[in-house]
Amino acid sequence: MLDFEIAPNQAAALLKENKARLIDVREPWEFETSHIAGSLPMPMGEVSARAHQELDPEERLVVMCHHGIRSMNVAVWLREQGFEQAQSVRGGIDAWSAEVDPAVRRY
Repeated sequence: MLDFEIAPNQAAALLKENKARLIDVREPWEFETSHIAGSLPMPMGEVSARAHQELDPEERLVVMCHHGIRSMNVAVWLREQGFEQAQSVRGGIDAWSAEVDPAVRRY
C-alpha cells in the first residue's frame, strides 16, 4: 500500500509521466492566486459530492492544498471511499514552489 503522503518531487515525476492526476482541494480564490497547470480544482467542501462522479477509483490521485493539512484529510477520506491510490502532497503547493517549481507563486 502507498504511503498517505508523497514528496513534491515524487509527485512532479508522476505527473510528468502522466501516471497520476493532480487534485487541488484549495478554495477557488487560492486556486486563482496560484496553481499547477493541469490540476483539477475541487475545493475540499465539494469532494464528497464530486469524487464518485469525477474521479476513477483505479487512478493514482495526488491531492494538494496550501500546506498539506486539507489534502491529507481528503486523501484519508478518499481511501476510505475506495480510492486506494490517493496521496497527499507533503507540504502542499507551498513546498511544491520551494522544491519543484519556483515559478509557482507562494502566498
